[in-house]
Amino acid sequence: MPEKTIDKKLGELLIERGIINQGQLEMALASQKERGGLIGEILIELGLAKEEEIAHALTAQYGFPYLSLSNYDIDLEVVNLIPGRVARQYFLMPVDKVGNNLTIAMSNPLNGNAIEDVEFLSGCSVQVFVATSSDIKKTIAKYY
Repeated sequence: MPEKTIDKKLGELLIERGIINQGQLEMALASQKERGGLIGEILIELGLAKEEEIAHALTAQYGFPYLSLSNYDIDLEVVNLIPGRVARQYFLMPVDKVGNNLTIAMSNPLNGNAIEDVEFLSGCSVQVFVATSSDIKKTIAKYY
């Protein structure tokens, strides 16, 4: 399980990787301050970063594995562990369950509240993978 304490912010990491520059980050942060939302989502909306770049930056920085959901068949028993409203609220998708371990894919794996809620609702230990928001949207639409 990756550490839940974060040293570097996503914006700083994206600058280091050459995906965005300081000016672009400041523009995105101003937009975030104005209307809320996740910095990664705002950078994508502004066309400054691609979903995959954000997902891969998260995997590199925090050690979460990346999972593409597009060709993944999920058992309905696993889907039913998490209510659709919770999946939509946190942008996550239950993917697999082995014993008492539930694997979920999230676009924001740093959301500790989401992980705690999923652990509480499912009664399982949660293992987190990173997926793109559009992958999760499509998968939620398919299964819920």
